[in-house]
Amino acid sequence: MARVSIVMPTLNEAGCLGRTLRHLSLLEPPAAEVLIVDGGSTDETLAIAHQFCQTTQTKIHILSTERGRSLQMNRGAEAATGDILCFLHADTLVPDDLVAIVSETLTDSTVACGGFVSLMAGRRTTRWGVSLHNYLKTYYAPLIFRPHLFLKGLRLLFGDQAMFCRREDFWECGGFDAAMPIMEEADLCLKLVRRGRIRQVNRVVQSCDRRVAQWGSLKATAIYLYIGLLWGIGVSPSYLKQFYEDVR
Repeated sequence: MARVSIVMPTLNEAGCLGRTLRHLSLLEPPAAEVLIVDGGSTDETLAIAHQFCQTTQTKIHILSTERGRSLQMNRGAEAATGDILCFLHADTLVPDDLVAIVSETLTDSTVACGGFVSLMAGRRTTRWGVSLHNYLKTYYAPLIFRPHLFLKGLRLLFGDQAMFCRREDFWECGGFDAAMPIMEEADLCLKLVRRGRIRQVNRVVQSCDRRVAQWGSLKATAIYLYIGLLWGIGVSPSYLKQFYEDVR
């Protein structure tokens, strides 16, 4: 089975990091390593990460770099030793057979990249409507804006879908664009589809609903649609970032 490195960018994730790391400690088979790449947290994020280094058998590396999700994920990918890279948000919980799913998906040489179905949930509710839209967006966005690539296997994956690919393919494509403050995963899909199909596997990861909880379901869906539309017609991600505020 392939060795899977999990790369996790963090910035003030003390509220959820411990729970995520507990889930990762239960993976069977285990990940080769977990690389936590911090972008300058001012809360207890790093303390929690160091605590888990001392109390779990999971191999955890803690790195620091400049703030910026693309920069952080690239830094983690540079330090990773696994055959496969899996990029995971600190507020996303994965199934305990993650490593097996990722490895089996990429045994197909025609698949260059994969991701999961994201089910958005909080302590009190599951966001079924938003989750359904996010699932469909993986398909309709490339069909509308890149139909020629959709026919070649393009699917647009986003951060909360636990995106994964071969380390070799990641670097052959240049990794994440460090200049992009948003939509960096979709941009990587556009590059990886030249090397094979992008696949959304029929398994679920659970993502925190904190942004939807703050914005409300209708506003959140409207913002996602608006950003997707503007990105699809070529508007700069630097401009789009103003509509996608950080929520912790």
